[in-house]
Amino acid sequence: MITVAEQLVRRLREQGIRYVFGVPGGSWLPYMEAMRKEGLEFVLVGNEASAGFMAGVCYRLTGVPGLCYGTTGPGATNLSTGVVCALLDRSSILALSGEPSEKMIGRTVQMAIDQQALFRPLTKWTTRLAAERVDQQLNQALRMALAEVPGPVHIGLPDGLGERAGQESPAALPPIKASPIPVADEGLLSEMESIFERAKKPILALGLSAVRAKAGPLILEVAERHRIPIVLTPMAKGLVPEDHPWYAGVLFHALSDRVAETHGQADLVVAVGYDPVEFNFEDWMPVVPLLHLDTVPADIDRSEYREVFDIIGNIIISMERLAGLPPLDSAWDLAALAGRRAAMFRLLEPPIGSFGPRAALAILREILPDDGIMACDVGAHTHLIGQMWRTPAPGLQLMTNGGSSMGFGVPAALAAKLCMPERKVACVTGDGGFLMMAGEMALARRKKLAIVFVVLADESLELIRLKQEKRGFEPFGTRLHVEACPSAAYVFGVPVIEAKDADQYRSALKRAFAADGPAIVEARIDSSEYAELIQRKHR
Repeated sequence: MITVAEQLVRRLREQGIRYVFGVPGGSWLPYMEAMRKEGLEFVLVGNEASAGFMAGVCYRLTGVPGLCYGTTGPGATNLSTGVVCALLDRSSILALSGEPSEKMIGRTVQMAIDQQALFRPLTKWTTRLAAERVDQQLNQALRMALAEVPGPVHIGLPDGLGERAGQESPAALPPIKASPIPVADEGLLSEMESIFERAKKPILALGLSAVRAKAGPLILEVAERHRIPIVLTPMAKGLVPEDHPWYAGVLFHALSDRVAETHGQADLVVAVGYDPVEFNFEDWMPVVPLLHLDTVPADIDRSEYREVFDIIGNIIISMERLAGLPPLDSAWDLAALAGRRAAMFRLLEPPIGSFGPRAALAILREILPDDGIMACDVGAHTHLIGQMWRTPAPGLQLMTNGGSSMGFGVPAALAAKLCMPERKVACVTGDGGFLMMAGEMALARRKKLAIVFVVLADESLELIRLKQEKRGFEPFGTRLHVEACPSAAYVFGVPVIEAKDADQYRSALKRAFAADGPAIVEARIDSSEYAELIQRKHR
């Protein structure tokens, strides 16, 4: 006879799950013992929010749902930040939490809150595990987490359940995969072709769902065949090379007004897997017809945009229909597009002798191998990364632009190194984001994870300060220190290398990447250049 804890852990391992991220509580101990026996690794984090972030990144990099845990009450509420990020970044995860036993539901209990109520609006589904239904509930949870649109599922573990007798099943639970997406209705596909063929200046707008569909090669085929510019959301980076002739730039981030010089001319938008969780259509799109190729209908104001055509179904097959059409009589000027792209990238080049965020990112891009992974936090630097960071393939630049939670960068890099130990991994964070997750340096050191954490130290929440400035407000409440903060030699045992200019920074990065464990590069940058680059004129 096996226990519920042993049955659950065995089933999770059969699904290909390798790591569980969290902070243990008393009722979690039987599950940890089962993990020890079954070879499922429990990764102790400094804050449960990190556990949710790391689970989401594991899904992004492996396609296998991530797994995280928070104990009853405060552990669950901390975990909820990472769960929200998984919901809005479209990451399939299982979030487990301790809960009071059945007989104590509704009673006054230390640490206890209604966690089913907490997680219901934050997840695709929430349930309490029952001893007689472990396999059934886990099967349902995995299927729901992986189904379009992917996201988190919460399973409450009642106190004492782990030690109860489970059900020994004769066979392993086969790995659960996302269900095949059906082909769009033939009538819709024919209408799509007719609308597309009438356009003179269509553009392709790419988003998160196109990444999941692995649509990159087909997108390039359509763009080249029909001579169509491509714009994309920040989390779709890597689908199209930045030097591709039909690449026009990233929406929403730095110099997006320059990108608007292209998409503002469009007479048709072909949205391929475009998820407005990153950037609403109305905030950038001209009032023209929309072909929306996705697994769910377009979320758009249809009182303003009257010609919206939802081509709901398998994105690849819908794109194959466009690829099979005769070449359009495109009116786009390829030379003009190239000129706009080149002018935009020139503005993103660091001025000679400067040491601001542009120089910090450019030098890191030189040193990090093409197949290296860079995770970034949320802040002013994210807007530069979205536009200027060269991303050779999806998954090589990790950001949160749906949940957009500060604190994401450090745990994202940790998860990337655990999932892809052979890759070089870097994290770029502001000092505000690093302040939130500095405790995770203990995890990096304990696991000897060779990650380079680049802290862009400007001692301010610079993005918020810029927003205050743009609205004519005085800077208020954004300074992290009242006076210059001295550099530390170590943070939880991880060495810190300080850099005050570009030469020191380049040397510091080389030393850090040569280390056999984690290292922090504290780049004391001049943040003044953000103001001229982060603009918001989209339409």
